[in-house]
Amino acid sequence: MKLKRFNRFLTIITAAILLSGFGVSVYAEDYKIGVVNANKILEQSPQARKTSVMIENEFSPRSKQLLAEQKALSAQEDKFNKDGAVMSEAERKTLERDIVNKRRDLKREDDEFREDLNFRRNEEMAKIQNEIVSAIQAVAKENNFDLVLSDGVIFASPKIDMTDLVLQHLNKTAAK
Repeated sequence: MKLKRFNRFLTIITAAILLSGFGVSVYAEDYKIGVVNANKILEQSPQARKTSVMIENEFSPRSKQLLAEQKALSAQEDKFNKDGAVMSEAERKTLERDIVNKRRDLKREDDEFREDLNFRRNEEMAKIQNEIVSAIQAVAKENNFDLVLSDGVIFASPKIDMTDLVLQHLNKTAAK
């Protein structure tokens, strides 16, 4: 009997606490909240586009060289498959060893290329992300936002979406 009374009392207290929390939400209307779509900013900012072009230009020669080496290896493999039956045992072994070595070297070069590309891209993205954070903070201060949310927001009305303001700010700073 005492346990039921205690549970009922606990339920009433919990309900009172929860209901008193709803009164706090009235004060939240005084705050200006903004939401930023970070992916959209990364896709559309001039800084990100400039960096993408810069990295493409920087790594394009190596990419073309790897493609040429892959084509040469493929041609050598085709020759081995086509002419292997009519080659002498020594020629076949030499060509096969050469193909295996080139395949290994090409794999190593390709791995190094991808590591270098990813490292460079991450290095530049860190710079852009710092610039974006600074832009978001500047726009928030200019427009008197009290709170700005980004990742993890499932829905935000256009009324509080400040992504376009941040993109405008980034466009202005890129033009300087």
